[in-house]
Amino acid sequence: MATSIPPETDWDTAPGLLDGAMNLELTAEQCDLAYWLRGVAQGTLRDRARTGHTAAEPTPAHMCVDGPLRDAQLLELGCRSVAEAQGTRALAHYVASAPGLAELDFFATQLLDEARHSMVFRGHLVEMGVPAADLHATIDELSTDYRHDVLDPILDFAVRTVRDDGDFIGGVAVFTIVIEGVLAPAAELSERKWCLLDPAAAAIARGAAIDEIRHLTVGSSIVREHLLRHPESRDRLLRVIRRGRLLWDTIPDRKYIMVREHLFQEGLRRHADLVGDYEVWPGTRLVDTDAEERYATAERWTDEMAAIRLAYMGLPEAVEILRLT
Repeated sequence: MATSIPPETDWDTAPGLLDGAMNLELTAEQCDLAYWLRGVAQGTLRDRARTGHTAAEPTPAHMCVDGPLRDAQLLELGCRSVAEAQGTRALAHYVASAPGLAELDFFATQLLDEARHSMVFRGHLVEMGVPAADLHATIDELSTDYRHDVLDPILDFAVRTVRDDGDFIGGVAVFTIVIEGVLAPAAELSERKWCLLDPAAAAIARGAAIDEIRHLTVGSSIVREHLLRHPESRDRLLRVIRRGRLLWDTIPDRKYIMVREHLFQEGLRRHADLVGDYEVWPGTRLVDTDAEERYATAERWTDEMAAIRLAYMGLPEAVEILRLT
């Protein structure tokens, strides 16, 4: 008998990250270990478990030649691989602090997802010509400042919340709303902008996005269910979200994103023939965008997604706290 794959984990039927994160409803009880083993291991990862893409999604020759396009991708995936690895370490505290088996099982699968993302991001650097023996040194060189300035402060905040403060739900809110909620739209943009320039990277981003939909929706449902049972927790959660937002205001993530977006812009100019009239979003050709517009669009997506997810959780007043504009 053929195994039934949930449509949101099937490569061909899963929605895009923004659509899925804003419209799907999934719970920890639904997304248990059996769900992951069936839907993710046998669905999302079918033929893509090792590299995140298939042979039909190649790494083009121009991505292995020195130049701004390759430099942009090296920076992006180098930093994302470290972000996912550090996120994996932080999630170990969520598994250890989970109040019930449903939460324990779900966060165990999210931990594995993030570790896999780090693996395939690193692996694509090797596919782009980084010698395997030099991989970790290369990633360190690409990401040390980003890790110190961006990743360490926000992930330390999440860990302190769930481990030191003993606030599991607050920690879920930080990871779901502040960390993944702010970073997810940039991941959506990555899939869109690389699809013709680097099909392997776009497929890797697509697989990670399918996972992130689950992380965002289940995390949101955990917060929602907690507030329905314990409405007195609302003010405490809002305080945690406010502290997270204030912290994010001190983090220079834009500086790092814009470096690689400007490199991408120069690479796009040199390889405009490869993308032609491809529209990165409806009505806008990729070749007609610039670094500032792409960054602003990802910020707008962040605000739109936050408004819907926070209303679903029962925290609509947090929208203004998180608004990036």
